[in-house]
Amino acid sequence: MKKLIALYNTPTDEVAFLAHYKNVHTALANAVPGLVRIEVTRITRTLLGEPGAFLLAELFFEDKDFKDAMRSPENVALGADLPLFAEGLVTVMTGEVVES
Repeated sequence: MKKLIALYNTPTDEVAFLAHYKNVHTALANAVPGLVRIEVTRITRTLLGEPGAFLLAELFFEDKDFKDAMRSPENVALGADLPLFAEGLVTVMTGEVVES
């Protein structure tokens, strides 16, 4: 399983950020083809490392669907939405789930 991961730092206006995230960005994410599920974690405390993380979003895809999903117009729209509410706040990564 592959993931698209977004780590957001704490915004100045948390209420506005969360409103946009919930009402706009999540709908765009749900439209990406091949999406299996989304997990969103609100960071409550940093125990080790740099403080400032606010939200972690993980979008899960089957391996066979990942490349097409990343190239899809829906994913392009998802990425284009980021500067509208998270400019300078987000790190976007891809990863592969490793069973332990």
